[in-house]
Amino acid sequence: MTVSTVELIAEKIRGGRTSLGIEFGSTRIKAVLIDDEYHTIAAGAYEWASHLEHGLWSYSTEEIWKGLQTAYASMANDVSTAYGEKLTKIGHIGFSAMMHGYMAFDANQELLVPFRTWQNTNTHDAHLKLSDLFQYNIPERWSVAHLYQAVLNNEPHVAHIDYITTLAGYVHWKLTDNKVLGIGDASGMFPIDPETKTYETAFIKQFDALPEIVEQPWNIEDLLPKPLVAGTPAGVLTEAGALLLDPSGTLQPGIILAPPEGDAGTGMVATNSVRKRTGNVSAGTSIFATVVLEHKLARLHPQVDLVTTPSGDLAGMSHANNFTSDLNAWVHLFSEFAKAIGNPVSPGELYGTLFNAAISDEADANCGGLINYPFRSGEFLAGIEEGRPVFARSPEANMNLANFMRAQLFSAFSPVKIGMDIMTKDEEVQIDSLIGHGGIFTTPKVAQKILAAAFNTPIKVMATAAEGGAWGMAVLADYLWHAPWDLADYLDQRVFKDSASTTENPDPSDVAGFEEFFSRFQNGLGIELEAIRCIDLESK
Repeated sequence: MTVSTVELIAEKIRGGRTSLGIEFGSTRIKAVLIDDEYHTIAAGAYEWASHLEHGLWSYSTEEIWKGLQTAYASMANDVSTAYGEKLTKIGHIGFSAMMHGYMAFDANQELLVPFRTWQNTNTHDAHLKLSDLFQYNIPERWSVAHLYQAVLNNEPHVAHIDYITTLAGYVHWKLTDNKVLGIGDASGMFPIDPETKTYETAFIKQFDALPEIVEQPWNIEDLLPKPLVAGTPAGVLTEAGALLLDPSGTLQPGIILAPPEGDAGTGMVATNSVRKRTGNVSAGTSIFATVVLEHKLARLHPQVDLVTTPSGDLAGMSHANNFTSDLNAWVHLFSEFAKAIGNPVSPGELYGTLFNAAISDEADANCGGLINYPFRSGEFLAGIEEGRPVFARSPEANMNLANFMRAQLFSAFSPVKIGMDIMTKDEEVQIDSLIGHGGIFTTPKVAQKILAAAFNTPIKVMATAAEGGAWGMAVLADYLWHAPWDLADYLDQRVFKDSASTTENPDPSDVAGFEEFFSRFQNGLGIELEAIRCIDLESK
């Protein structure tokens, strides 16, 4: 950057013409500071991972705050180093996080049980009973499923619940004292009525009328955070909140915060896909394909979640719990091999080399008979209650690096295809554009080409694809200044008006190869079930 550019950005920082988005992903907490032209001017991150606690996936509250403070401090240090400014004020702030899960608190604001993340699939009974009661899909990940399962299990903490929220809602609450949630994140706790932009009243009444709920000292509506649409001021950073975010005391309180959102909503924003008939595929530790619907689906489909955009419009989502965890483990193995032979390779070069092998001339369209199941955790879409990563092949399979990597990528996209096929083939949902989003798309063409084959539709990747949900949350924070605009128009005419993109059209050979692999993937799921039976979950 030139001296004049640095000074211009420094002036924006001093003037508070910035917005900060912080997103709690499954493997990384990322803080992104943008200016009023939506350029990232500073960033920070903290790596973390879920752990099993009493058989359930969790993150500790200590690490939530350590991770938040570390990511923020790294971003603030970036500001100081690059622009010579201390970050005393920010225009607006917004928090987002992986959706769903279960954080239950008593009247003293104490967490009653360890945070139960979206990865947990121990709520199958609740999913079945609530979906049947409402005739509306209540996925195992949803907060109300976790709550109801705890009731069904007669867990002692249930009688003491005063408030439940998501991870993003929890952080926002502690920094502002406001029990609110962005409507997109709220739609992963309990069904939202897209007309009223509130929880479905009829479902609230049905839930409260359940005999086991009547026995409780609370009503469900009293436990839930208030849903807010994008552009609504959601509270102010308190003095205690400022110190919790920045223990150095440099950041001043009084900053207005945006409604805390889920990663689905920030993915929609980051890909400019909040308008009806648009969609996005957000790929990370988990993967979800989301399409903004023109109307409600005709039938109940357990494989399709119904959530909302940050503006409250209904969207259909095919959500797979597993995506990059197994893939990353294999890439790490190749990295160790490179080090062992005295030729270490940078992560970017390693991923690029391996990914490009998957679309090379050495790769068979159908992966040459190789098969992979990337299930680190349970996968509802595939009917898998627990995870056991498995790679398998027939004795005569064409086992080479190209097919191995192609099988890794094909298998990663296979679970999400199940729900997407239901929307496009069974419900005839119309899609004008589908945009790929997430770190896997930073290697040019590869994941984009394979996803085009999986969905048999053109896939666009925007120049902002690697920015991720934290950048999308920062944009939602900036939207507080422009809320009179419709969110879709704001994104079209301001944020993405000059955005570059590339589009990969489906190759007929790739489409046929994926369909053959996908059939083999589904037919071979018994391998995964047998692995679950034979291999202990926590064995090492």
